[in-house]
Amino acid sequence: MHSSSKGSSMNRFEGKVAFISGGARGQGRSHAVRLASEGADIVTFDICAQVDSVLYPMSTSEDLAETERLVKSAGGRIIAREADVRDRSAVAKVFSEGIAEFGHVDIVIANAGIMPLDSPQAFYDAVDVMLTGVWHTVEAAVPHLIERGKGGTIVITSSTAGLKALTPTRDHAMPGGLGYHAAKHGVIGLMRCYAQSLAEHRIRCVTVNPTGVNTPMVVNSVFEELVAQHPEIVGSYTNPMGVELIEPSDVSDAIAFLCSDEAKWITGISVPVDAGICNK
Repeated sequence: MHSSSKGSSMNRFEGKVAFISGGARGQGRSHAVRLASEGADIVTFDICAQVDSVLYPMSTSEDLAETERLVKSAGGRIIAREADVRDRSAVAKVFSEGIAEFGHVDIVIANAGIMPLDSPQAFYDAVDVMLTGVWHTVEAAVPHLIERGKGGTIVITSSTAGLKALTPTRDHAMPGGLGYHAAKHGVIGLMRCYAQSLAEHRIRCVTVNPTGVNTPMVVNSVFEELVAQHPEIVGSYTNPMGVELIEPSDVSDAIAFLCSDEAKWITGISVPVDAGICNK
């Protein structure tokens, strides 16, 4: 049973279970805590290790433990594991542990992401994490969602870089950035396929496409140095609505709506949470 002292008065997700990749910090943590505050239980995982082509510090075991603490404080139960989204069997194992603990999953949030930069390997790592890893996450859950027969919601984290190019010059088209764009465009194709093929099972699939978000993936010394070296890049990332970076909770607001019954007929679309940048 969930505590009656839950922080939110709304319990839109009471009795629901959400499977979330990349939950140790940033957007993934925010989504986990938000859904828990509205009644959901959480199954989440993160790599809690460094990918060599990523130059800023990635998530740690301590980060994942903090997510676990915050979800419990919000009133939710949680299974939190260390697993690499690039490893399909590891992802499936976490999902199975969640089913063993909670009995079912209703919501899938394929969120894990990285920002590798300037090495050939960076392209492969970007695609492996943010395209192949999304496929691993969704495929771990789809057979269960179909068999259960009660519908479900899949939300994939894309980006404004999935809707337009943010590479104004050749200098900005580094392997990691190209891989990032390719992956974030690619998951929109995956989303459309899932939305179409799973509609008969009342399983919905959408993407969210945020602009820059105030998380360690963007707010770090490596990215600051890149902008200092290429000040012209700022124009590509300037939000017309005047906010420099949106907050993880802003994306969670959109995801909470999309995962709720209020959005029960919304599927097959990309939802920009972009402060107008895609209209530039």
